[in-house]
Amino acid sequence: MKIFDTETNQRLEKDVKNVLTTIGDDVSRDGLLETPARVSRAYAEIFAHTGERIFQDYKVFSTESDTDIVIVENIPFYSMCEHHLLPFFGTVDIAYVPNHKIIGLSKLPRLVDWSARRPSVQESLTTLVADEVTRIVEPKGVAVNITARHMCMEMRGINRPGTQTNTSVYRGVLKTDALLRQQFMQRVIR
Repeated sequence: MKIFDTETNQRLEKDVKNVLTTIGDDVSRDGLLETPARVSRAYAEIFAHTGERIFQDYKVFSTESDTDIVIVENIPFYSMCEHHLLPFFGTVDIAYVPNHKIIGLSKLPRLVDWSARRPSVQESLTTLVADEVTRIVEPKGVAVNITARHMCMEMRGINRPGTQTNTSVYRGVLKTDALLRQQFMQRVIR
């Protein structure tokens, strides 16, 4: 988890107090006394990987026998919409066709977490995950599907609780081979 320095914590806490005052609340009331410090600590966790350009927490293994397709499904994630700084969350499905390299399966959920812990939009998050899998294992093909709920749609704006958004990226043989793509889609479409 990211740890903000003292100056950053103080600036964030002051800014949270300003927001609360601006919306008409009393920052001296019991329920809000510790809120600025709590928000600062929460933001350090929620935005832990902001500014990091590449995922580094992985190990690649060589393999002689290439599997037709590797699929890891239903990886939960939580992120913040860069337009409203409200949460969006859901699941990520990742597939790739190895090209003599594989990644440890536990690293794919870590990659999703790394990708999600920054302000983003779902479309960019989908692309980032696909880009990193491609960079790391140089597969014959990659597919990423994200299904998410957005609080900017559910609690404001159109106010439609439970609305889900799906985004997908297909590359290489998972874009050109209809049977492989169908195999992936049958596994992940709910």
